[in-house]
Amino acid sequence: MPRVAYAQLAASVVLFGLSFPILKIGLQASTPVWLAAGRTTLSALSAFALLLALGRLRWPRRADWPIVLSVGAFQLSLYFTFVNIGLQTVPPGRSGVLSYTALLWMVPLSLLVGERIGGRAVLGVLLGFGGIVVLMEPTRLDWNNRAVVEGHAWLLLAGLSWAIAILHARRHRWQGTPLDVLPWQMSVASLLLWSLAVLLEPRGHLDLGKCELWIALLYVGSFAGPIGTWAAVSVARALPPITGALGMLGTPLVGIAASALLVGETITASLLLGTALIIAGIAIVILDRKT
Repeated sequence: MPRVAYAQLAASVVLFGLSFPILKIGLQASTPVWLAAGRTTLSALSAFALLLALGRLRWPRRADWPIVLSVGAFQLSLYFTFVNIGLQTVPPGRSGVLSYTALLWMVPLSLLVGERIGGRAVLGVLLGFGGIVVLMEPTRLDWNNRAVVEGHAWLLLAGLSWAIAILHARRHRWQGTPLDVLPWQMSVASLLLWSLAVLLEPRGHLDLGKCELWIALLYVGSFAGPIGTWAAVSVARALPPITGALGMLGTPLVGIAASALLVGETITASLLLGTALIIAGIAIVILDRKT
């Protein structure tokens, strides 16, 4: 039903938008890769429970394993790692906007694989990248602070890694549904992230005695991740693709508002203008690809 689908769309936007400030809170009691690994582990368990309750839990078909591996690696493992690293030095509202640039990166990636791109999509990318420059405020950015500079770069790389997974998902011939393979993608990500945690953060930790950690893990890992994804998948099947894609652009806006309320992030003119340009650029890209 359309009303249910729009409610699910709103729920996914709110759930995903709230994730950024809550992850920032969780980083007070953990290190980035360990937090990402803990998050995906809980999400995998929750996704298994969800599909079991729906009677849809089954081993993925052989043809779907490439998408299980690519999403597990790029959209989950690398994306979560890069976001968490960036969140250490970049406010969560800004982090949410910068990491949400996947559809901007889709245009140059599509050109690399030989897809035709319309002129409006190129305009949208230029507008969006202009918004990134405005948001980062290069004249005020402390270029001598390596951690801050690298934090912005990690967040943009998060958007790029997500775009790679989207490109593969779009070109993949699905045998099952995205929801059916979700727990297996989360399981692949969990294995990769725990391996990365041991290699990259041998002294990393999850401070299980702090409530900040459990707030992040339980919200993002057990609630927002699987439930938000389920809602987004349901929206994609119930509403026209362009409606769902444009509706999801509210996610970074919710992230900014939630960051101001939960962690006291300052909402500046550059943040608002940069976000507006990025969202406008993404919207143009979406509209171009649907025509």
